[in-house]
Amino acid sequence: MSTVDGPATGTVAGLVLAAGAGRRYGMPKALVPLDGALLVERAVRTLTAGGCDPVTVVLGAAADDVLTRAELGAARPVVNPDWPTGMGSSLRAGLAALPGTAVAAVVLLVDTPGVTAEAVTRLHGYASVDALAMARYADHRGHPVLLGRGHWAGIAELAVGDTGARPYLARHPVTEVDCTDLADDTDLDVPEG
Repeated sequence: MSTVDGPATGTVAGLVLAAGAGRRYGMPKALVPLDGALLVERAVRTLTAGGCDPVTVVLGAAADDVLTRAELGAARPVVNPDWPTGMGSSLRAGLAALPGTAVAAVVLLVDTPGVTAEAVTRLHGYASVDALAMARYADHRGHPVLLGRGHWAGIAELAVGDTGARPYLARHPVTEVDCTDLADDTDLDVPEG
């Protein structure tokens, strides 16, 4: 674990990764309804309410349906044509689309609806250009993850297949931010019931 040097001096962007086909689930998870909202809508609202501005949503499978059906508010959609290659390409596309004013980005997976705006806010507080931070739950690290701009190029270089930022984070000090009291990062791999 490490400490983060200094407060953010620019914006903290939000990045929703929502491009997958949801093969195990049986449909793209971005389009899964839960408690009156699509998962992609919930993720955008969580990041926005947690203080992220702007929010970018990376789409892929069923992108046209998501754009037609989802209420994304002011979030900026980015379509990743390489989404079948895995989460790594979506993370690269999302980081490349973030504005130059962002000192860091909070990354949230679309299929973690138990992550709360309060958890995002807690991570947001660690933002700086050099920050790497991720939520910690009782027995594991999880989402959301905060990536300082100074790390984006290195993360993009190693983000291949379905690994996302994991290889990069394994090689660098990461601040663990306890969110056990605020959220649940369980992902929805298969439909309930």
